[in-house]
Amino acid sequence: MSARHQEGLAHLFYGITVGGGFVALTGEVGTGKTTLCHCLLQQLPGDIDLALILNPKLNAVELLAAIVDELGIGYEKTSPTLKNLVDLLNQHLLAVHASGRRTVLLIDEAQNLSFEVLEQIRLLTNLETSKSKLLQIILVGQPELQQLLKQKRLRQLNQRITARYHLLPLSYTETEAYIRHRLSLCNGDEKLFNRSAVRKIYQFSSGIPRLINILCDRALLGAYSSDARLITAKIVKRAAKEVLAAPDSKLSRLAFLSALLALTSVAAIFYYANRTLPPAAPITPKPSSPLVQASATPMPVPLIAAAAKLTQTAAATPSAPSVQFSDWIVNPKFTLSGALRNTLIIWGKQPPAPHPTDCHDAEALMLNCLSGHASWQSILAMNRPVILEFLVAGKQKRYVVLTGLRNRQNVAKFYDQAEFAVAEITRFWTGNYWLLWKSPRSDMKGIYPSYRSENVLWLRQQLNLANNTQEVSENPEFFDPHLKKQVMDFQRQNHLFADGIAGARTILYLDNLTGSTDSPHLNLSD
Repeated sequence: MSARHQEGLAHLFYGITVGGGFVALTGEVGTGKTTLCHCLLQQLPGDIDLALILNPKLNAVELLAAIVDELGIGYEKTSPTLKNLVDLLNQHLLAVHASGRRTVLLIDEAQNLSFEVLEQIRLLTNLETSKSKLLQIILVGQPELQQLLKQKRLRQLNQRITARYHLLPLSYTETEAYIRHRLSLCNGDEKLFNRSAVRKIYQFSSGIPRLINILCDRALLGAYSSDARLITAKIVKRAAKEVLAAPDSKLSRLAFLSALLALTSVAAIFYYANRTLPPAAPITPKPSSPLVQASATPMPVPLIAAAAKLTQTAAATPSAPSVQFSDWIVNPKFTLSGALRNTLIIWGKQPPAPHPTDCHDAEALMLNCLSGHASWQSILAMNRPVILEFLVAGKQKRYVVLTGLRNRQNVAKFYDQAEFAVAEITRFWTGNYWLLWKSPRSDMKGIYPSYRSENVLWLRQQLNLANNTQEVSENPEFFDPHLKKQVMDFQRQNHLFADGIAGARTILYLDNLTGSTDSPHLNLSD
């Protein structure tokens, strides 16, 4: 997921946790709104019932019937009436609320809703107890939904929207990363599209994922039919002509001339600046960044500093290993299942037998399984034995457990005591990782704004430790906006995605502040 998609998903999570009112997620056609809905379904908290409506081109009675069907409520289907359906829904919501569960209604393609249906949906938010709303509603739609909600006759609904997010297309950098990622998932050559081809794809697609998919698919087909080994800008242009509407040639020429004029101006500025300005004095680097200077915070700042050091060229050259990493990593025994078993052993857990080990086995042993894509600095800052994914000759993937580092020699240590230069292993590392971790509290996997629990109290204590403060709240177990801002500040300082949600990686970083003595850590030595 791009940063934009992660932020959009965070807004959806906010919508299902705050309770009451509406959340609106909008975006251009093909930007990934429905994909976000399915991501939300996969990550729903266990105490939430979700009614998902993907085709809202219905009248009020049909929509209510669809909602009732989604929630598994029985009713007389031969002649349902609006009143009967609302009564049944209200009874169901009250029963669910009494059992400690919550209900969320998510409507995709909401720009197709008529005024009458939108008004009926608004009335559903009137189903409530004396203290809380019984139904949270999320509207997902194209930009036309924004214009629809601005109409004066829908002002009552518009005023009840508590969170809004507009999903933008991918940037050029994100487009390039997206193409490389999709190729790596199918064991393809990540350099199959050259830079000029990627630029053309971004130009024709404007960063919209659906169009990127279509263009890449047709370009692959074109390359296959012509027996080309590399996809170039010429192939992409031909693919665009086949699947997209032809651009206006006048507008294209105007854009080209504008770009040429801008480049000429920049070149002139640099030319005259170099002729008239005195030579620049050499820049003296600062001794260290503010992040590294914060020595009062024991973790994870030293690891971030170590990571920055390790990514630079080492002054000391490590002794040559007996075997090259490129030869060692091709061993077919380095599977993800095997790496997970080794990680469980490091945690002092008995791996299951005889079936292959996966994340479900780790969860059965009260460990959480975290995976994703990260930088080398982030891997070190999480400070746990971590499974790294490597791509070897033949585009096959291998998985080994990183257990430690020798800082002075820039050497990484693996589970079976093998050691290799960091510069060598990062040539083969895909950036993907799997990590097992144990929550500081048994029920803590994520802490969300507007939550109320003892986990929020733990979050406040850890942030006070991180900031060397002693802030006191009148309502310490409530995740209020001020606490969200503190979480975002901490995330920015530690190069995490600043969404204000204390997710797995944020919890890991905060847990490191107190040493997390019941968890194994990376073995760091000189």
